[in-house]
Amino acid sequence: MQITRTGSRSITKGSADYFSGSVNVEPLVQATPPATVRAANVTFEPGARTAWHTHPLGQTLIITSGLGWAQCVGGPVEELRPGDVVWFAPGEKHWHGATQKSAMTHIAIQEALNGEVVTWMEQVSDEQYRAGP
Repeated sequence: MQITRTGSRSITKGSADYFSGSVNVEPLVQATPPATVRAANVTFEPGARTAWHTHPLGQTLIITSGLGWAQCVGGPVEELRPGDVVWFAPGEKHWHGATQKSAMTHIAIQEALNGEVVTWMEQVSDEQYRAGP
């Protein structure tokens, strides 16, 4: 058994290469092989969001606080509330983040395939983001 105590994990700022706005990422799980699961607690300040991206084995989001938005390419922007659980299928191009006026925090869970958990793509444009639900 391994216990990582609250307050002992490093919180980092989300890279401007992969996020727009202010984002804090707190790693929760980075399993050792042969396990492949990774998880992080991610907080988006109002207006902050990810770039478009995919996950080779999919991704689950558990919304824990605030109000957020998510969109799959070609689909509508969906509103996310605390308690919502979102599943993105393997290879499904998507983005997620806070609304324009509310912060949002979620736990992101994904598995690595050959060491990779995400493929980052272009930034979500302000026009795409402002379309909202």
